Amino acid sequence: MPVKVSVIVPVYNPGPYIEDCVASLLRQSLPADEYEVIFVDDGSTDETPARLDQLAAEEPRVQVIHQENSGWSGKPRNVGIAASRGEFVMFVDNDDYLGDEALERMYEYGVANGADVIVGKMAGKGRPVPVELFRRNHPKATVENAPLIDSLSPHKMVRRAFLDRIGLRFPEGRRRLEDHVFVTEAYLRADNVSVLSDYVCYYHIKRDDASNAGFQRFDPVGYFRNLREALDIVEKYTEPGPVRDRLYRRWLRNEMVERMRSNRLLKLPEDYRKELFDEIRGVVVERFGPGVANGMQEAQRIVAALIAADRLDDVVAFAEWEASLAPSATPLSVEWRDGVLHVGFTAEFTSRGKPMTFPADDDSDGADLDGTPTDADDAIARVGASTVARFWSATADFLVRERSTAAQFFQPVEVTGETLPADEDGQQVRLVLRGTATVDPGTAAGGVPLGGGLFDVFVRIKLGGWTRECRLGPVKLDPRPVPPAGVVAGRVVLPYWTAKQATLSLDVDRAVKGVGLGRLKPDDVTVTGDRLRMALRLHVPGDTKTLLRLTSSAGAAPVEVSGTLSAASDGSGPFVEATLPSGALTDGTWKPSLCLAPEADEPRFLAMSVGLSAKGGRLQVVRPAKQAGPSTGQRLVRKVRRTLGKIARKAGLRRGNGA
Repeated sequence: MPVKVSVIVPVYNPGPYIEDCVASLLRQSLPADEYEVIFVDDGSTDETPARLDQLAAEEPRVQVIHQENSGWSGKPRNVGIAASRGEFVMFVDNDDYLGDEALERMYEYGVANGADVIVGKMAGKGRPVPVELFRRNHPKATVENAPLIDSLSPHKMVRRAFLDRIGLRFPEGRRRLEDHVFVTEAYLRADNVSVLSDYVCYYHIKRDDASNAGFQRFDPVGYFRNLREALDIVEKYTEPGPVRDRLYRRWLRNEMVERMRSNRLLKLPEDYRKELFDEIRGVVVERFGPGVANGMQEAQRIVAALIAADRLDDVVAFAEWEASLAPSATPLSVEWRDGVLHVGFTAEFTSRGKPMTFPADDDSDGADLDGTPTDADDAIARVGASTVARFWSATADFLVRERSTAAQFFQPVEVTGETLPADEDGQQVRLVLRGTATVDPGTAAGGVPLGGGLFDVFVRIKLGGWTRECRLGPVKLDPRPVPPAGVVAGRVVLPYWTAKQATLSLDVDRAVKGVGLGRLKPDDVTVTGDRLRMALRLHVPGDTKTLLRLTSSAGAAPVEVSGTLSAASDGSGPFVEATLPSGALTDGTWKPSLCLAPEADEPRFLAMSVGLSAKGGRLQVVRPAKQAGPSTGQRLVRKVRRTLGKIARKAGLRRGNGA
């Protein structure tokens, strides 16, 4: 069988962090004989070489190449390319991991679209990953019609014949940004690039010890020398004009301006801060025309102007002001309607914990940002005025993010803006976004149902000079909205407020107590002949199959019967109905448990707080007997024993100290 994909993993002293990577590669849905894994050990000094050799001895699809340390990842990747036999090569870092279907999905998507480069959706655990690029699938993406340039990490699938045809390999040696050089040229010379956004293919992980290469402080001189090489690639394969400016803007924004903003700048030692600033300014003055900065957000343009003017003190003062700003999203309503969760909210920016205010009367169109501010106060005033003028183009995104993997998914949201007076004379206003989002559990994960797990809700605000995200909450309504669990698309989805922060989260197929079956009362359950009916506090959009399990307290074999969860026509609430096999229930007490999603991969039965008593073929509802607790006398004896024990331990400690 021809090899479809060769996975190339450069390795250097990953320790235990490589285990998740290995496990994910061996779990791939692509048949084992259709892909290979090539680990290139770049002179590791830990136990990794022996671990990989053992793996290769056990797994025919795994190959290990050992070499002397080269200093960075470029050479190991090139060695892997040379050894590869696949139609495509996929680059994975040794402390990251793949989604189980990543290779199969990316390969099929690339072949179907004739792609030379396939970019799979990424999730970042403690690490930033592109967001805008993965709003939807882009089967025919270019640097002009999609924000490809936002994703320059090497974690792509690339056609091997394409690499050989254009002679593309990674720069080697002790250097930085070799991936920027490689990926930028691949984008600009590929016949087609395809972006797969409906499945999380790559999980980008920050180590607990923060020892990932990308988190280490770098030498500014060498770093920006390497950055110029990526700019050279853009200059070589594009013409002067808007496209080149847009590509250059990625480096100006991400690698330069953002390093000079807020706490990211303020946390740096002053001497390093100055060294970094000087190198950044050198690139800005040398390589970027006015069209590059003009396409950025207001605050970014201000910082770029101050950098070009060699005004580090004003950059620092502006950063100190920006450090006081934070996004805030306040829930207004949370309710189920027809199987869809509707969430109302407001969003705005705050300054030092209070709503941020702006000048009320400003008719500028942003032109006042042209030129260099006279000082930091002028810079702040310019950004504020421009933010008001452009407020009506502000947006807010609504995302659900899986807590265990950091995979995130955009949800439909409608947003309007409103200005609220912030003082008595009307000179200042608050800029507030008001949104309504909808979460359909059947399609919320990029068009497919949400998987089991916990999902946190985030709001991403794009206003004026800032794009920042925050949790939805804390909830301030009294009483706070507490919608019931919904049984939708074969999932049990419980919206809830987190205990400490009171922010909104979703529990999918994990909740037990929150579903409410443990709070049923005998009056909620009726038995008429062999028909059982239970009133439940759940949301259900239509008839749903359930499974009722009855367990005998006398040890008889459990009995399972199918039931139907329906919405009451009179609006009184959903209920479950089931036909009981009364003849199969021997005399005694039977404890029921209910499975609300019997077709799930792992069906769960939730215990109920009522029971059934069978006697002579007749059934009645009872409360299961609770296990007897200790009597008052027993509790008193236990308390005395604990007190005496404490006294004895203290006495022993004192004797030990005096010995």
